Amino acid sequence: MNSVWTAVAAIFSFALTALLGKWMVPFLHKINFGQTIREIGPKWHLKKNGTPTMGGFMFIIGIAVTTVICVPLYYSITKQNSLEMLMRTKIFGGLLMAVGFGAIGFFDDYIKVVKKRNLGLNVRQKLILQFIVAGAYLYSLHLAGSTSATLIPFVGKVDLGVWFWIIAVLGIVGMVNAVNFTDGIDGLNGSVTFFVALFYMMISTMVGSYGVSIFATAVAGSCLGFLIWNFNPAKVFMGDTGSLFLGGIVCALGFGLNLPILILPLGIVYIGEILSVVLQVVYFKLTHGKRLFKMSPIHHHFELCGWSEVKICRVFSGVTVLFGIGAILLVMFGF
Repeated sequence: MNSVWTAVAAIFSFALTALLGKWMVPFLHKINFGQTIREIGPKWHLKKNGTPTMGGFMFIIGIAVTTVICVPLYYSITKQNSLEMLMRTKIFGGLLMAVGFGAIGFFDDYIKVVKKRNLGLNVRQKLILQFIVAGAYLYSLHLAGSTSATLIPFVGKVDLGVWFWIIAVLGIVGMVNAVNFTDGIDGLNGSVTFFVALFYMMISTMVGSYGVSIFATAVAGSCLGFLIWNFNPAKVFMGDTGSLFLGGIVCALGFGLNLPILILPLGIVYIGEILSVVLQVVYFKLTHGKRLFKMSPIHHHFELCGWSEVKICRVFSGVTVLFGIGAILLVMFGF
């Protein structure tokens, strides 16, 4: 029964997202919501100028509709105990948190499109809004009965007290921006997040958290549906609307399992992307103008080394799979 529901969620979310592209891509063209490519990026990216952006709405709708329909139906039809408050908050509160981050991305994208430049909200504005969204989600978990105790591999349950909430809010905002940095070439963010969601689905099934498993399956299916339109050569970009939403989803799934520690191995590519930006800036300042990478985030470094966008997607997805297998082994033997 559980496998049937995950299959239903996967097929429904995939089909809904893919079909939405039939309407949304022409619509975004019609209203001239085209991406303005950064002049400082790889020169060959300039040919993508005008490609429709904000396509993230496709999988936002696909994931939200599938989760809102399938999760309650699963618990109702299988006659299990009604979804308790904490788990309901983790799943649907997590979805709302992701939508909140997506809304921030939408404002950013809208400003870019209206002003016809690749600059939107400034850093301070983004961070303030992101901390508000992350803080509201964590506060909702606290009200629903979540504690400051968390599982640490090979150690067990540890109560971190107030530090848990501080680390959590910083971690969520950091990961959301890391996922945002991963959106720079055709298909990369969707491909990596597909595998992240796939491993979340497998792990949640292993630990018996079937509501989260359906949630994760909806994410995986919608990412595949979006890749039909976003894989190289992309017909539409997800924009910050989509990438910030996906960042929220990655965090929501980790907290939904009560295993936020898994965000680290499963999100290794995102972490590598944002670390490459930080290291580039620090090295540039310390050496008065020298660069550690040819360009950051690091996927652009590999582009300038001659890798095709398809190869980068394959390699980065492969790295995610390897660390995903490590996450499964961690759950099997570390807790």
